[in-house]
Amino acid sequence: MGAEHPECPERLAAITSYLADTGLGQHLDWVRPDEATRDQLQTVHPERYLNQLDLMQPTRGRVYTDPDTAMMPDTLRAARLAAGANIEAVDMVLSSQLTNAFVCARPPGHHAERSKSMGFCFYNNIALAAMRALNFHQLERVAIIDFDVHQGNGTVDIVGGDERILMCSSFQHPFYPHSHVHRQAENIINTPIQAGTPAAEYRKIVEAAWLKRLQDFRPQLVLVSAGFDGHRLDPMAELNLEVEDYRWLTEMITSVASDHANDRVISTLEGGYHLRALAESVNAHLEVLNAIH
Repeated sequence: MGAEHPECPERLAAITSYLADTGLGQHLDWVRPDEATRDQLQTVHPERYLNQLDLMQPTRGRVYTDPDTAMMPDTLRAARLAAGANIEAVDMVLSSQLTNAFVCARPPGHHAERSKSMGFCFYNNIALAAMRALNFHQLERVAIIDFDVHQGNGTVDIVGGDERILMCSSFQHPFYPHSHVHRQAENIINTPIQAGTPAAEYRKIVEAAWLKRLQDFRPQLVLVSAGFDGHRLDPMAELNLEVEDYRWLTEMITSVASDHANDRVISTLEGGYHLRALAESVNAHLEVLNAIH
């Protein structure tokens, strides 16, 4: 993305290094994914958009698809690998090879709309995972939980109105991307949070907005857009979450999965730009997910 860009390779290095330091990494199964195929990408994105991205990809140097989002010669391959990892995670979990999975990949995906790249995102990874579960594995109900500090406008754009999906999304407001906040689709639960909201208040707001709706929906699979940029140290936002709040969120998510989805949770990395806070928060997230086994 260029020097000083927050969506940097060091994000993944910080996570994997910290997991090694805590010892958790050795208790996880590490899987190298394949790229998403064209047909798989087309379950979410139209061919015209995919062609547009292909044409924009440079053979050298860097081009921008929007002021925040850059492409280099290997960017789309990386994006196809991230998308493919989410699809492969769905296949492995729904074939009972694994109980749950965390996709530690970049670029992220939840800002990618059906026909628009933005916010560091090209393909909408979590929507691709949802469509794989619904269309290929023929599930009837899938929940998407997005706790990134920025609203997953792309996911709302793609799944809004799809009654097979219930999407619960908390985000700082008013804030980037300044869209889809007031989307009126019945299957979208937008939970805007004011800057500076104390973590205890955040917990109350989210639990009241989500938990009963999730229990009533009875999802057969829970997908998570896991953005850790609501941490109080994160340079990109002004919320006050701590590592233990991400542990609490994950415990709430796994309680729903335990009740209705045979414990099946697939989480994918979105934001999180303070490297230490990101690594510690992911570690807590994975400690809860790993405890299910």
